[in-house]
Amino acid sequence: MNTHPMKLVTVVCEAHAKEAVLRTIREVGAHGYTLFPVEGDGSQGLRTADIPEFTNLQIEVILKPEAAALLLERLGQEHFPRYAMVAFESDVRVLRPGKF
Repeated sequence: MNTHPMKLVTVVCEAHAKEAVLRTIREVGAHGYTLFPVEGDGSQGLRTADIPEFTNLQIEVILKPEAAALLLERLGQEHFPRYAMVAFESDVRVLRPGKF
């Protein structure tokens, strides 16, 4: 099996940040993303997914390493000061690099 190295960037943010984060993801060149509501507890307190306006979202996007670095940089500069969120990257290997 021939796999190719990529980066998975995961963003967990308040629902209010959704459009801004998705716009940035598109601007760095991502071809797509996966998004789902999540629940958790952290520095911003307990966040449940039962009220859509107050839920947290998890957004996952697979990118080339350079685009992932740019995305994380822009999230930190443009969105961290305005929204409750965390972001991190992981190494992944994909079968069809042209999809990303």
